Amino acid sequence: MKASVIFPAPAAQVETSSTSGVADAPHASLDAAALAALATRIKTWGRELGFGRIGIADTDLEHAEAGLQAWLDAGCHGDMDYMANHGMKRARPAELVPGTLRVISARMDYLPQDTDPATWRAQEDVRQQDPNAAVVSVYARGRDYHKVLRSRLQQLADRISAEIGPFGYRVFTDSAPVLEVALAQKAGIGWRGKHTLLLSRDAGSMFFLGELFVDVPLPVDVSLDAGEFCGQCRRCQEVCPTGAIVSPYRVDARLCVSYLTIEHKGAIPEALRAKMGNRVYGCDDCQLFCPWNKFARPSPLTDFAPRNRLDAASLAELFAWTESEFLERLSGSAIRRIGHERWLRNLAVGLGNALRAAADETARAPLRAALTARADHPSALVREHVAWALAQEGVSP
Repeated sequence: MKASVIFPAPAAQVETSSTSGVADAPHASLDAAALAALATRIKTWGRELGFGRIGIADTDLEHAEAGLQAWLDAGCHGDMDYMANHGMKRARPAELVPGTLRVISARMDYLPQDTDPATWRAQEDVRQQDPNAAVVSVYARGRDYHKVLRSRLQQLADRISAEIGPFGYRVFTDSAPVLEVALAQKAGIGWRGKHTLLLSRDAGSMFFLGELFVDVPLPVDVSLDAGEFCGQCRRCQEVCPTGAIVSPYRVDARLCVSYLTIEHKGAIPEALRAKMGNRVYGCDDCQLFCPWNKFARPSPLTDFAPRNRLDAASLAELFAWTESEFLERLSGSAIRRIGHERWLRNLAVGLGNALRAAADETARAPLRAALTARADHPSALVREHVAWALAQEGVSP
């Protein structure tokens, strides 16, 4: 998932990319015509680096502050304390990175290169209907997107520097203190959908966002109004398995499968386990059924191609991975950061749901065997979820 004012993307972290603070920078003498020409070149370089769209915004996000504070006050961030740690700096780019004048917002599409735009959503839906399938969010099946975006944004910064000389900047890739959707909306890349993700008329929402905070007064792009093209559609709310989209443009993270499987460190609330189905890392439902994602685009990059059968593996197959196998196979993956313990927790819930849905002993036996093999796991968290899963046998679906 991608970051938003309402709910942050999975794997949100404070970015560590360097900032080039420059006094008396050469670019200070650029006139309006030169800045406009530079903005055009930046967008061209962005396309060459694999970005689907580049937009430029100013740093005024005052309109987003009240909504952010209300969301935090309501506790919708769950135990993601980092969401509140920066206070309103999250909505104030020039305070977060002093000297920032503009934000270069970048969109990177992430559907794998060989995706068929006409059939991929139906194929994903079919897989979700198979209780034994381990469903991992599309964005997490390939290389860790933080690394891909960070590298490409750094290359973009290098091209700007080669053009105008040293300048002040900071790279953010799905980073905690940044209101990525609000900035991308101001930059004209898209509008906030009712699921809180950014939507684009020509790319749906299957993309990542990244930013360059810069001290160069580039001309800004025209922003889009929030929800301008969602109209009366409520499909994302209707299909959310746990009812996490509590109202248009607000997600309660405490109910969200992405939060529960990625950010949440403790036991998954029992009342939500059955609703999670076979989703073991993230959840794409609100995107799969969004009409705008018929326009989602395959990535021009190879980085997001599925690895380790994460687009085809069964729950039992992944549950059998040892910790060393988990660490080795998911090296370079965003999934690795949740650790083997939470990986097993998530898979145990999926196996329990599959066991409940199994029609006969032939279907139940391998699920029961997989779970029983972990019944004495050293982790109390894993043991609890395995015990719950085994108890699902015989429970009415």
